[in-house]
Amino acid sequence: MQLKITIEIWQKGKWYVAICPELDFVSQGLSPKEARRNLLEVIKIQFEEMSALGTLEDYLMECGYVKDDGKLVPQAEMVSFERSAVQVA
Repeated sequence: MQLKITIEIWQKGKWYVAICPELDFVSQGLSPKEARRNLLEVIKIQFEEMSALGTLEDYLMECGYVKDDGKLVPQAEMVSFERSAVQVA
């Protein structure tokens, strides 16, 4: 099964944090590449476990995916990303 996901990578000190907002999974690494790789591994392991328990489809539907022609697709999709500055005081 293939799913469309977003991977955000943030730097926090010496760590890079990879986030998949659609699935609510997070991982980290000492480089952006390592953080991304670790996140994909977390997703794979969690999906294998949920699949074995028979809860994967329910979890994906809780995360906002819907069945469309037998496939699970996200109800919402990021279409833009913008960095901006705002005056606060």
